[in-house]
Amino acid sequence: MAYDQIRLDKHEGIALLTLHRPERMNAFTVEMMHEIIAAIDECDADDGVRAVIFTGHGDRAYCAGADLSAGASTFDYDKQGGAAGGPVAADGTVDWSHDLVRDGGGRVSMRIFDAKKPVIGAINGAAVGVGVTMTLPMDARLASDNARFGFVFARRGLVPEAASSWFLPRIVGIANAVDLCYSGRLISAAEALDKGLVQAVHQPGELIDAAIAKAREMTADSAPVSVALTRHMLWRMMGAPHPMSAHRWDSRVIFARGRGPDAAEGVSSFLEKRPPAFAASVANNYPWFAEFEESPPYA
Repeated sequence: MAYDQIRLDKHEGIALLTLHRPERMNAFTVEMMHEIIAAIDECDADDGVRAVIFTGHGDRAYCAGADLSAGASTFDYDKQGGAAGGPVAADGTVDWSHDLVRDGGGRVSMRIFDAKKPVIGAINGAAVGVGVTMTLPMDARLASDNARFGFVFARRGLVPEAASSWFLPRIVGIANAVDLCYSGRLISAAEALDKGLVQAVHQPGELIDAAIAKAREMTADSAPVSVALTRHMLWRMMGAPHPMSAHRWDSRVIFARGRGPDAAEGVSSFLEKRPPAFAASVANNYPWFAEFEESPPYA
């Protein structure tokens, strides 16, 4: 697929997804939303890609938030219905199932959440609004020392989006989440590191190399299908009400993986003191995951 507002470059197992609207500090648009989702679809279907790294073009901004060029009506999605009509009927009732009601940043966050490969943010500058909330479902966030972060929604008369009310407290704790979201203040990379929002801070020229090193550390010696399944298990269990939920999933997934070639190769390579050569395909094997959604009848 050809992309206009992002760039997707693949090299030696790593896909680098660059937000690319330099004239607007990589501000988020509906077109960018669709392109990000399509790029993740492409990477998930490509067994040559082991991990995806997000960054922004240039050294000023990762993503400056939503494109505000529409002015005061930027977030009035009802006015964007055009000839097809918006979600608000003539009598004032709202069709909550209408496509224009759904949050675009949330679509990106949910697609990252569902990704089959590890996703890493290399945050190279300002990350404001959706520019920061889209990074929350990523598995790691690294920042350059000139990065700035802002959950500025209350300052725009809005509320946090992109499912950040679920992700953010789990990453930084509820006290930090309310501080950042109520005030809408900008914080430095150093404060983001202190709060746990990012895992490391690097010089700008070292950021991408550090993200690539992190991606390789996560994936080089691990079975791709195991990483994909583990990613979904860990994220989903964060909201589970009881450890029995994890036991149910663990039991099914371990049973299924234990019968496959990757488990045999993992044991054999360990005993033979050689690097493993895992052959199972993420793209071809991932439909297994639907089988694990139903909970077995354990007490």
